[in-house]
Amino acid sequence: MKNTLFCLLTATIVTLAQADEVQVAVAANFTGPMQVIAPLFERDTGHKAIPSFGATGKFYAQVVNGAPFEVLLAADDETPARMVREGHAVAGTPFTYAIGTLVLWSAKADFVDDKGEILKKGGFRHLAIANPKTAPYGAAALQAMGRLGVADNLKPLFVQGENIAQTQQFVATGAAELGFIAYSQVIKNGRIGSGSGWIVPGKLYDPIRQDAVILARGRDKPAALALLNYLKGDKAKAIIRSFGYELP
Repeated sequence: MKNTLFCLLTATIVTLAQADEVQVAVAANFTGPMQVIAPLFERDTGHKAIPSFGATGKFYAQVVNGAPFEVLLAADDETPARMVREGHAVAGTPFTYAIGTLVLWSAKADFVDDKGEILKKGGFRHLAIANPKTAPYGAAALQAMGRLGVADNLKPLFVQGENIAQTQQFVATGAAELGFIAYSQVIKNGRIGSGSGWIVPGKLYDPIRQDAVILARGRDKPAALALLNYLKGDKAKAIIRSFGYELP
């Protein structure tokens, strides 16, 4: 009995000694999934992920200027690749953890039709869009409007969010009648949960491939590698799919 207790105590001490924390910069569109994944990651691995949510472009600037992030879950695949080229991230670690879906959404029921014709018909004063220079979903929205031939007419109506989370808030609070956001922000039980929306066809914008990468500060962090491996696992993939993302 004493030997059994000693072995259990020893195993616990070893596990605690190996437990680690990882500072994670997370694209704002992935807030919902990460809030589900983080506690499961800690329970299953003993490591703790400490997420910060924001725009991918701003995270890039912060990392370049010394921010202590160790992993980046970006909203695109270009930023992680650029960070590897510039020595701010670890070569060989980037991989696509999710492929995002763009949606035109309004908090008002029956306001946005299921074909997006409202963009051509008008009848609204403000259209929310994330900053296309720093938020890939904003860039995708601008691209979609360009391919629809409505971008120039709608630009005077833009209300620009710093990131996709702020953009969703503009629409949710009525500061804008409608806006382009991530499907993951409004999905519930496999469909748009409230208000009204149009899932923008993928042919209207380039695929939003979201890559994860270990940053230079996380090069020797066990928790950083553990988190990337966890995101590749079936449990995390199921959660990611449930938020409306596709997987490569």
